[in-house]
Amino acid sequence: MTNFTIASFNVKNLIGPDKEYYEFQAYTPEEYAWKKDWLADQILTMDADIVGFQEIFEEDALTDVVEEADARGAALNDASIPDKTKRYHKKAIFRKLAYRAYDNAELAFAPNAADESIPGKRRPGVAILSRFGFVGEPEVIQDLETPLTIPFQPLRGLEAAETGHFTLRRLSRPVLKARIRVGSQTITVFNCHLKSKLGEYIIPAGADFAPEADLTRYDPLGRAIGSLRAAVRRMAEAWVLRREILSELRAGHPVMVLGDFNDGEDAVSSEIISGEIPFKNYAWMLRHDAKDRSDRYTKEENLRITEEVERVRLHSAEKLFVRKSLRDMVYTSAFGGNFESIDQIYMSRHFHPDFEARIGQMEYFSALNDHLTDGSHPEAPYNKLASDHGQIIAHMRLND
Repeated sequence: MTNFTIASFNVKNLIGPDKEYYEFQAYTPEEYAWKKDWLADQILTMDADIVGFQEIFEEDALTDVVEEADARGAALNDASIPDKTKRYHKKAIFRKLAYRAYDNAELAFAPNAADESIPGKRRPGVAILSRFGFVGEPEVIQDLETPLTIPFQPLRGLEAAETGHFTLRRLSRPVLKARIRVGSQTITVFNCHLKSKLGEYIIPAGADFAPEADLTRYDPLGRAIGSLRAAVRRMAEAWVLRREILSELRAGHPVMVLGDFNDGEDAVSSEIISGEIPFKNYAWMLRHDAKDRSDRYTKEENLRITEEVERVRLHSAEKLFVRKSLRDMVYTSAFGGNFESIDQIYMSRHFHPDFEARIGQMEYFSALNDHLTDGSHPEAPYNKLASDHGQIIAHMRLND
């Protein structure tokens, strides 16, 4: 059997010191040193074989953090792992305690296509760190060769010309796709960071800012339509990711999807990524081409439809963990007293415990979230520098 761990880590704006990433926002050398210290500690604690990172502005800064984690791991191993002269050095506990460095790992970085390195107007990318390396070159998905055009169905009584459409040409942040050989299996891993819930406001020609951004002239309707734009974009990005996932599943490849979804697992965008939950019994359902009230799907069609839905469905690692552990709450984000999970790890049924042909399954799920504050009290001094996301780790076991 092969054990491995896979994790998602939104690092919150990782860039080197004295570099303005967003307007008026940069780290002093001292702040960067603190941030590197904190991030390295988290990576050391996670000790994951595969890590998907979000909000990476510079590959060099991420490499710097990983090297710091390795240096600390080496020092920790020297202090806590007995050498071969000790008669007890083969105890299993020491294999579990030992930190494995990333010096032989491979790092794939996907910069944001919209990042022109203009101070104050930077755009973050994503990265995957793998102790197993990669099979072939990782693929970056952001600019769409064929734009995604979403037409809307005309409502009854309206002409089709009045329905309108939405067109997506570029994802707000790249999706990084990598194939990784683990044991005897090659797993396709997607790392994503979907559009946030922050509203999209249009700046009029010649203006310095959007009217909705002026909170002294608070415009609730304008801000609501900004949220609508963000939600539509996030769901469209989710569909683009879903299309890529289906391509892999239909080719028979095991799939794991991780990252910052900026939505909970029950949100429409997350359901687009994971796929539909099959209806309990399609034999109860009126056929799509029904000619009368009793014209329903057959029992054989029910089985075939259910299988078609199940074979391309993804499953939440968090939900599997909650079911297994009887725990009722996991969260990766906290703001204004609202605790929710917007960072996810999804997996195809190749890893589901109820699937007879599974190639493995999840044994445990970890969430590092003690550093999060809920926004209802003054923030801790370091919160500007620590991540505003919890880190999640799925502990997997393959059958080979």
